[in-house]
Amino acid sequence: MSTMTASTANYLWSLQDVLGQGATASVYRARNKRSGELVAIKVFNIMSYNRPHEVQMREFEMLRKLNHSNIVKLYAVEEVRTLPSKQKVLVMEYCSGGSLLSLLEEPENAFGLPETEFLTVLQCVVQGMNHLRENGVVHRDIKPGNIMRQLGEDGKSVYKLTDFGAARELEDDEKFLSIYGTEEYLHPDMYERAVLRKAHKKSYGVSVDLWSIGVTFYHAATGSLPFTPFEGPRRNKPTMFKITTEKPMGAIAGIQRVESGPIDWSYHLPHSCQLSQGLKVQLVPVLAGILEADQERCWGFDQFFTATTDILQRQPVHLFCLQQAMAHCIYIHHYNTVSVFFEELASQTGIAVQHQRLLYLGHDLPLEGSMKVVNLPRTSHTQPLILLNCGPEANSSPPFREPETPVIPARFDVMADYNFSKTIVGVVHQYLRIVKLLHTHRELLLQGYYSYMMVLRRECGEAMPSIGMITIRLQSCLNVGHRILTLCSSLLLLSLQVHQHLPIYAAGIQEFQNRLDHLQIEQAKLAEALANDKSCQKMEMLLQKITAIHQHYRKDRLTGKLSYNDEQIHKFEKIHLSSHIKRMKFLFREDCMLRYKEVLASSRAWSSVLLEMQTRLHDFSSFSTGLLADLEMSEQRQNKVNNSPFIPDLKLNTAAFCLWFPAVYPIYNSHAV
Repeated sequence: MSTMTASTANYLWSLQDVLGQGATASVYRARNKRSGELVAIKVFNIMSYNRPHEVQMREFEMLRKLNHSNIVKLYAVEEVRTLPSKQKVLVMEYCSGGSLLSLLEEPENAFGLPETEFLTVLQCVVQGMNHLRENGVVHRDIKPGNIMRQLGEDGKSVYKLTDFGAARELEDDEKFLSIYGTEEYLHPDMYERAVLRKAHKKSYGVSVDLWSIGVTFYHAATGSLPFTPFEGPRRNKPTMFKITTEKPMGAIAGIQRVESGPIDWSYHLPHSCQLSQGLKVQLVPVLAGILEADQERCWGFDQFFTATTDILQRQPVHLFCLQQAMAHCIYIHHYNTVSVFFEELASQTGIAVQHQRLLYLGHDLPLEGSMKVVNLPRTSHTQPLILLNCGPEANSSPPFREPETPVIPARFDVMADYNFSKTIVGVVHQYLRIVKLLHTHRELLLQGYYSYMMVLRRECGEAMPSIGMITIRLQSCLNVGHRILTLCSSLLLLSLQVHQHLPIYAAGIQEFQNRLDHLQIEQAKLAEALANDKSCQKMEMLLQKITAIHQHYRKDRLTGKLSYNDEQIHKFEKIHLSSHIKRMKFLFREDCMLRYKEVLASSRAWSSVLLEMQTRLHDFSSFSTGLLADLEMSEQRQNKVNNSPFIPDLKLNTAAFCLWFPAVYPIYNSHAV
């Protein structure tokens, strides 16, 4: 049987090839009859023609007026040939990636978009909305379903605003009275009238778009809506209105977890979302500013554009703190100085500026405070700067939390089982993401501590020639004539003592090198275990098995009532699903987390030893530098000894020596292998 089709003079489409449907129109994927180019055709339904003529024409006029890379293009307005009424249709740009909503409904995005993709959404929506405001247009139906995704040849996304059926011209100081929009994304004042059907005399301004943008951004960042009553916004509309209108200032989310229960307000983005803490810090004030029901207190578009542009102009600097075992991302302007960067780093990590030490590619990264951030090396989450804390270790919260898993339905219910399987696929994606992060963090810990060990090994190597130089120079001082022996016997005695103890310095540094050998053997064993770890592959296999069961349940849902045999198969799959979930939790807790904790425990032991080595090497460096300077001064004055009745003092740096020497063996013998 042939598929029903429709056409205009230049375009042809199947009535089954639906891209989307709304209250007043349907959108189809169509082709140019000559070139085969794909386009999107918007066909209006009977309800649309019940609207006033000027309202019907408004979308045509809006799209003709607008021209921007982040707004879906209008190619033509044509008439459908197969209908006697000569119905007008819009021929628009086809976006191959679907909508932002369809992307958020994919299981891997159940907890929000990855950071780079979210930033792309932010940039595209901000630029598209800026074009609307420059042309005095209010959209009035901003939501993920009206943000289309175009995939470029490089695979990168470009998001575009679409569906201007509710749009109209409106300046910043103007108001309107008509109601449009989708209820979950609707401004509370409009929600009260449109959804609750309560009459009021309020008018609405351009800030209604800002509210919708705030809900959309929160949805994109977290995978869920910010305001959720018990049983959902569609089933509990009065509570939905209560949440949005009684929201405390600064709160960006409110959830009612039990029937008639209190609202849990949140002033930050959830731990489960994929955004870094550095981006969250920048984004939350924007969400708090535009998710404000009071139109007088809500940000204006100028403030919104200023704040979001500031975020988009910052560059990310990725870091991994060894002692905290945590990844950080600092968003900072390229024109800022390194001093500002250090302060931002201290704010996010809790590590004071004077205690920060950075490594990059296994070497110290010396930075002058006056340098510009643009001169920092390029970083990524897999190749970050390594941050060492040279002071007291700051308390840090665990970087990973096990995802919450819903309870599997006890009774046979096709719809409930389907909904559960859909949810659990998203949860398994989150488990897999965390397992991969655990693997990456183990790798960074081992690489970072290896680099730390090599840096200290180089410092030990540099200390040995220094000891040799001191020995030679001090011997020269001891060869001074009998006149010096007579006049400076006390200083000469101290010189002899230092000379006798220099071999002990060398032995102490040799002990450091031996200890580093032992630590590197430990590190190599853990690195080998990491290379042989198959946890990620095992979790991916479990994901495939659970996804297959979900696809089976999807078919059962479409089938409706199952036959006896199909029902039995459905129940067997449920048993398998339960088994896979148990295996997933066991793999995460008893394999991945235990291996991670093993590396973490070793790294903490290494940290205390290496920090002590670093402190002692620094003390020795200060001592040897001061002693060499004193010896050089003494040598310069020795040339005048024969012509002078007085002998210059030999100002040896005895304080540093006394601090360093007695502590060498007691400290490191306690860590002996």
